[in-house]
Amino acid sequence: MDFPPPAHPGPAEDQLLVLQGDHRSSFVWEGQLSMQALRPRRPDDLWEFIAEHPFHDRVVARLQATGFYTIFELGRMQLDWSLITALIEWWRPETHTFHLPTGEATITLKDIQVLYGLRVDGRVVALPQYIRSMTRAQFLDMMGQFTSYRPQGDAGGSRVALSAIRDHMAVLHPDITGETEDLHIERYTRLVLLLCFRVCLVPEHFGESCEYALSPSSSAAG
Repeated sequence: MDFPPPAHPGPAEDQLLVLQGDHRSSFVWEGQLSMQALRPRRPDDLWEFIAEHPFHDRVVARLQATGFYTIFELGRMQLDWSLITALIEWWRPETHTFHLPTGEATITLKDIQVLYGLRVDGRVVALPQYIRSMTRAQFLDMMGQFTSYRPQGDAGGSRVALSAIRDHMAVLHPDITGETEDLHIERYTRLVLLLCFRVCLVPEHFGESCEYALSPSSSAAG
């Protein structure tokens, strides 16, 4: 029985792949193996915090209304570091696709909908232009207005430490009851969503010192 020739590990066409020389996958194409596995940041601190501070039914109802409660229902996911490393080696930032031996593939909104149960149709959420020009002090004032928490100090760029937000939520948590005013429930829910977006949906490589980028112009935003 004749077997087809093995697929070449590198891209068949590299005219668009101008970053190939600096890409992690160059180790593979050159017959080497990178001994350093990628270690994506694990959001265990969030799940441990939630386990120690379970949501009140009223907060759960608010989260369900936003459509993001499925993220918390999924909870901590077991990540396959080797698989993630392999996928990164197949990922091409120039084309935003995986260059696999079987062809090109990419992640679609439908994939996100299936995995997380999030809505991917309807009206999009856009950042108003006036917010883009706000100063850090204005951002912090707005954060205080909508969440009741305003970090101290107007210096330090456009970041807010997530650990400080968790500490503030830990103080608020015992006071959430069936008699708590709706305004306080809404503010607490916004803090929960802030952690959800920063830790689960838009994580980055800052590790334990990960911070939330307030400004959309920040290099860490997105």
